[in-house]
Amino acid sequence: MCTLVLFFFARFVVLSNISHLNLAFMFSIIFFSWIFYCRVDYLFSLWQFLIFLFHSFAGLSFKNVNLEKSENLEKHRTEDFSTSKSLVVRRGAPFRVSLQLEGRAFNPKTDSLRIKVMLGRLYVAMPVTFVKHASSTHWTAYIEPKGLNLQSPSIYISPPATASVGSYRFQVSAFTQNNQKTRASGRFILLCNPWCPEDTVHIPFEDQREEYVQKDSGLLFMGTAKNMVSRPWSFDQYEPGVLETCLNLLQVSPQHQQNRRMDYLNRRNPVYISRVVSAMINSEDDRGVLKGNWSGDYKQGVHPSLWTGSSDILRQWTQSGFSPVKYGQCWVFAAVMCTVMRVLGIPCRVVTNFNSAHDTNGNLLIEEFYSETGKKLNRSKDSIWNFHVWVECWMTRRDLGKEMDGWQVLDPTPQERSGGVFCCGPAPVKAIKDRRIDLFYDVPFVYAEVNADVHSIVLSEGRVLSYSKDTERVGSLICTKAVGYPRHQSLTGDYKHVKSPTSTISSRSSTMSDGSTLRRAGSSKGVAVLLSLDKAPVAGEPVRFTVKVINKQNVAKMMKVHVNAQAKEYNHSPSDTFWETHGVIQLAPMEAKVIPQQILPAQYEDVVGDDLINLAVVLQDMASQERVLATEEFNIASPELVIEVAKESSIMPGKEHTATVSFTNPFSHQVSGVLTVAGAGLLQGKVHFRMSQLRPGGTVQQGITFTPSMVGTKMLQASLLLTNMNSTIRGFKMVFVNRA
Repeated sequence: MCTLVLFFFARFVVLSNISHLNLAFMFSIIFFSWIFYCRVDYLFSLWQFLIFLFHSFAGLSFKNVNLEKSENLEKHRTEDFSTSKSLVVRRGAPFRVSLQLEGRAFNPKTDSLRIKVMLGRLYVAMPVTFVKHASSTHWTAYIEPKGLNLQSPSIYISPPATASVGSYRFQVSAFTQNNQKTRASGRFILLCNPWCPEDTVHIPFEDQREEYVQKDSGLLFMGTAKNMVSRPWSFDQYEPGVLETCLNLLQVSPQHQQNRRMDYLNRRNPVYISRVVSAMINSEDDRGVLKGNWSGDYKQGVHPSLWTGSSDILRQWTQSGFSPVKYGQCWVFAAVMCTVMRVLGIPCRVVTNFNSAHDTNGNLLIEEFYSETGKKLNRSKDSIWNFHVWVECWMTRRDLGKEMDGWQVLDPTPQERSGGVFCCGPAPVKAIKDRRIDLFYDVPFVYAEVNADVHSIVLSEGRVLSYSKDTERVGSLICTKAVGYPRHQSLTGDYKHVKSPTSTISSRSSTMSDGSTLRRAGSSKGVAVLLSLDKAPVAGEPVRFTVKVINKQNVAKMMKVHVNAQAKEYNHSPSDTFWETHGVIQLAPMEAKVIPQQILPAQYEDVVGDDLINLAVVLQDMASQERVLATEEFNIASPELVIEVAKESSIMPGKEHTATVSFTNPFSHQVSGVLTVAGAGLLQGKVHFRMSQLRPGGTVQQGITFTPSMVGTKMLQASLLLTNMNSTIRGFKMVFVNRA
């Protein structure tokens, strides 16, 4: 009977909202009355009564906020960011947090919740409703009534698809019927969402989202269009600290330092983000990541060719207090930018333009000068790089109109200023193809890179001896890595209106049979000369080519033939001549002669290495003094390291596995060097091995062990830096790590 009385009394107090002082007085009366009139064996009922009163009058108290990382990372496709201390989610999709309560349970009838989300000093506050509602333009928060756990209620926070990218704080406040208030807080990182149709970076195909957002390794294409070199690169976006460094890049930018509020507001727009990142990858105007160097002197830093991934560069930049990392060239700038954009959730791919024009005066014309014996001269401010590497990012261009949506060119290599800053883009690829040079950003510059004409001029003592025009050399091939496959995919038709190939000899080229490379030709009224490689040159083998001379007139001719070879870096004029030959031939009327030539390995190995060769032939009519020029620039394919992995089908995280790296020396002399093996998600850091002198034709093998830490397709890559040659030998192996 006493227990029943106490129960009804407690319910009366709770429902009447009696003050604490009156409650204490009334409780004292009830307590002493119970002592006099109730038996001792009702003591247990008193204990229950006290507990009931405590829970009834205690305010809501938060023990902690559970960010439900495992569930949210999986739903937001950010599980590979699990090494980050923060919860990583994507905008345009809700994520769940659970409130761990102390004391009494949550009462939906008398308690209410509000959430405040903060980015810097910007914030938005919203009530937590019991109606599921997600908005593409506003922040919302809700509780699903079905299955509600009153002791640990779950709140769904829904960022709009237009929310700014960045590191957020949030605060949950609870209000009771007695106006009591309690708070709990947490943090999360918000990224763009290519899976969300309302997001301006939405890309509609899952295989492309996997390749251009989630893939943490890839291939960069270099060399020449006729003898392409694929260089492995580890984007490393899931390596520890890389996510935080990419966010720091936005914080360190001049835009953020000058006006933090506007920077945070503008971060909802991928056009703005991409321009900030393009400028911040180079260090010309700010505290950017990389210092460019094309001088050939890299003693104060790292040779650009030695980088194999982005994490080392980004980690060094952070650890140095945001001092520029030395050194980068175009493919390094582009690859690091690709890492940053993929981390931020913006689809990105690395693109190579073979024979890329740098037109300084905007006349869409590049002039190249040669001596009368075929030596290329450094006489022009304009230049053609054998290849140039930039990135494309996928986004909606609401500032330009729907027809300009899609892939946009961005180039972080410092070449020309855009808006007073060394950056380039985003320039819509569609605008480049249609020559919409009136549109933002930097369309004229990129258009010239892929469309400029080349004028080749033979000089003697300042006098022009010969002149020819090439309209197809620049932008002859524009490509990226194919989706899902380790090969290139041509994008040339996306950038320019490609002409159908013809079989006639033009000032450019015609296709040879039997799988040989394209031939370069020069022609005049009286004679023509063709220069063609017999096959793609390979290290350790002679470079074989032919010079074909044609008499186009019905009179005999005596001709001088000058052939010249110079080593050159991809972005420079050639150095001094390292091989040449000269001769005289006689041609009967309408006769054609083929002159076979070769450059032996011993003649090019010490001067070429990773460089290219500029080969030129000048044909001189001894009677008329007429000159005709034909040129070709080519690379010599390096040998590859072979990587073999044991028991490939059984590779799992946390389990040690073995691989073997093999190298066969194709050169005409002994070589030695240092072997470096790396693999994001497979190896912690890099491992190094010293290779002693290896005779010509000899083979060396090096075993390695690795323990995967992540599932999925990962890249194991190796590079051998030869100490007695200007060359690095590379190889890679794609490894699939199964779930345990």
